[in-house]
Amino acid sequence: MDKILHIIGGGMAGSEAAWQAANMGVEVVIHEMRPKVETFAHRTGNLAEMVCSNSFRSDDSEQNAVGLLHWEMRRAGGIIMGMADKHRLPAGGALAVDRDPFSKSVSSALRALPNVSVEAGEISELPQDGHWIIATGPLTSSALGQATAAETGADALAFFDAIAPIVYAESIDMDVAWMQSRYDKGETEAEQKAYLNCPMTKPQYEAFIDALLAADKTEFHEGETAGYFDGCLPIEVMAERGRETLRHGPMKPVGLTNAHDPENKPYAVVQLRRDNALGTLFNIVGFQTKMKYGAQTDVFRMIPGLENASFARLGGIHRNTFLNSPTLLDHQMRLKSRPNIRFAGQITGVEGYVESAAMGLVAGRLAAAEILGQDMPVVPQDTAMGALIHHITGGAEAKTFQPMNVNFGLFRPLEGLKGGRKGRKDRYKAYTDRAKEAWDEWLLETKLDAPALPA
Repeated sequence: MDKILHIIGGGMAGSEAAWQAANMGVEVVIHEMRPKVETFAHRTGNLAEMVCSNSFRSDDSEQNAVGLLHWEMRRAGGIIMGMADKHRLPAGGALAVDRDPFSKSVSSALRALPNVSVEAGEISELPQDGHWIIATGPLTSSALGQATAAETGADALAFFDAIAPIVYAESIDMDVAWMQSRYDKGETEAEQKAYLNCPMTKPQYEAFIDALLAADKTEFHEGETAGYFDGCLPIEVMAERGRETLRHGPMKPVGLTNAHDPENKPYAVVQLRRDNALGTLFNIVGFQTKMKYGAQTDVFRMIPGLENASFARLGGIHRNTFLNSPTLLDHQMRLKSRPNIRFAGQITGVEGYVESAAMGLVAGRLAAAEILGQDMPVVPQDTAMGALIHHITGGAEAKTFQPMNVNFGLFRPLEGLKGGRKGRKDRYKAYTDRAKEAWDEWLLETKLDAPALPA
């Protein structure tokens, strides 16, 4: 067996895996089918291209599980978090990034490493020999998906994933909209005004819901029994659950004061978040949609302030496939029937950019250690990384396995910890304190320095 690590897929997980393995001294080949083979969601051939949102969600490492995952990845010298920090945009307490410079920086950093090469082209079969990581993400090619299903003896599970539209800032009516983060959250004025808000009265909201429910929508005839991941529900699906659902979800009016009419509280508010550093593009927060393109423009232009909106990208929907990992992967993320192949990223049943990259980080280190003949200690279950790995490799119930974001519900209980902290705020702090200590101990035990990030 050769000493080269082959990685299929140059998304978040594949890029992070390549970065970690290459910095351990292993030769890495990234097999990325773009731009030779395109997908409906991607626009470029860059590595780590962001397609759905430009947000990595909360950056609070003491009270939020995904913020803790950010912290662990930074401690391990992760390229995804390093470039996210470099291209950060104001987003209140969240970590949002300027998506194009971000992906270009990740691509440049990886291509600059002397032991990394990128080969364009589709891999359509499961490799028989060598060391491989499959990190093909939610848009795994049909051929590779079928090959994986044939090997595992079962069809990959599936759900539908949706993308929110992006609006040109110059087309937004700022006599109606205003800039404010919810509850003015943020340490700087830019953070406190990171979101653009469009207010709705009750009649406007009711008319919007009527139009949303009546609009033409894209439907899948194949795999119609598949569901939606709750963290990325199309707004039409939310509206179908009740007319007030959106008003208590992405359109909730709390924590905001209309700068143009401070005495009157909006009945609902549509928020847009800056999508690039120039501030020329804004994505509509939480507005993933399966409406057909013509219907989208009609319905979204009903939003006050967006009557003349021009769209840089409309929303869309795609079928997302993933493994039943608890039955198929071992504790080292290897396919049990073919241990020369590891899986990483969303195809393993984690959900989100950060979680995908985190699984790539661990898979890359595990694969490199195996190639180099080194023993790699088990990732502690009390860390955010370890909690996710435990969940997908056996901790979850296989019969009901669905994609999962990192959350404190995946962590071992805190009983027996000193201090007797029981409130949620104290409990979350105890989780993160325990995780950080365990993660630092693991990094020390692996005897691996964190890779130096490009300047």
